[in-house]
Amino acid sequence: MSSFDFTRCLAAALMSVALAAPAFAQPLLEYQGADRSEKIVQAAKEEGELTLYTSIAEKDIPPLIKPFEEKYGIKVKIWRAGTDKVLQRTLTEAQAGRHDVDAIHISAPEMEALSQEKVLQPVKSPLFGQLLPKAVPDHREWAATMLTVFVQAYNTDRIKKEDLPQSFEDLKDPKWKGKLGIETEDFDWFAAVVTALGEEKGVQLFRDIVATNGISVRKGHSLLTNMVVAGEVPLGLTVYNYMPEAAKERGAPIDWFTIDPVVARANGIGITRNAKHPNAALLFYDYMLSQDAQRILASLSYVPSSTQVESPLKGMELTLIDPEVSLSGMAKWSQLYDQVIVSQGRR
Repeated sequence: MSSFDFTRCLAAALMSVALAAPAFAQPLLEYQGADRSEKIVQAAKEEGELTLYTSIAEKDIPPLIKPFEEKYGIKVKIWRAGTDKVLQRTLTEAQAGRHDVDAIHISAPEMEALSQEKVLQPVKSPLFGQLLPKAVPDHREWAATMLTVFVQAYNTDRIKKEDLPQSFEDLKDPKWKGKLGIETEDFDWFAAVVTALGEEKGVQLFRDIVATNGISVRKGHSLLTNMVVAGEVPLGLTVYNYMPEAAKERGAPIDWFTIDPVVARANGIGITRNAKHPNAALLFYDYMLSQDAQRILASLSYVPSSTQVESPLKGMELTLIDPEVSLSGMAKWSQLYDQVIVSQGRR
């Protein structure tokens, strides 16, 4: 066979493959046609599965994932860990050329870090218009699904409701000596609170609180919540809002309140650049932003990012952590948080 004939046969073969492939075989992440939904569903069902890395609470995974799997017949394979471990694993695998993960759902600052490391790819979704302002960054490589709100939790056997502090300034009162606890990595909460109070004044305030009463440092928000329930930490300063609420519903001696400013951190979802199942990941991405999933999140005491779903903390004024500012100021604020609180609490 001549080289011309070989080239012509090869071209014909490639053409036949192209004609045989459905129009939606390629990822539909930025497709905006009127038939977008239908194409995504069909393409996703052909892929049949997706792998999700997430930090969402283990108990909340089944009620969130099962409806998606039952509706579309698509299996969601999950690897769950803390946000920092999800970030580390994702970056390690990306650097090694491993592309096991299709979608990632963790805290917004870490999602922004993945974006800056070119791990994620942009998405266009008609659901963006239903989300809170700033829920989607300009690059569109992740979108906020929910807000995790930092609240203060107290043991109801150890502290009376009428004795609760009304401000952070109140925590300088010696009656709080040995009763305060905080999570070891919440430097972004610290940054938001201190900035709102005035940086110099805020930093000095926390120095005074630690010097007068001390602050016990605990690793993990679940652990801190459990310590409040046990009475070892009568008042936890940085607890995720849904944790004490869930414990309270189980009959544990815990309740929560807020001291202004009330700080919230977004969690977001994104799709990896080398996803093996990009269309299934996109279908799940849209599902997480849909009213169906947003209602489930609200029922689990999370604050939904959708303006179409009522928030369990409706009417509460929130100070949102800016993920880009959190990243750019990480060195400064993590060092300051360690100096003022963490290192002192470990003495």
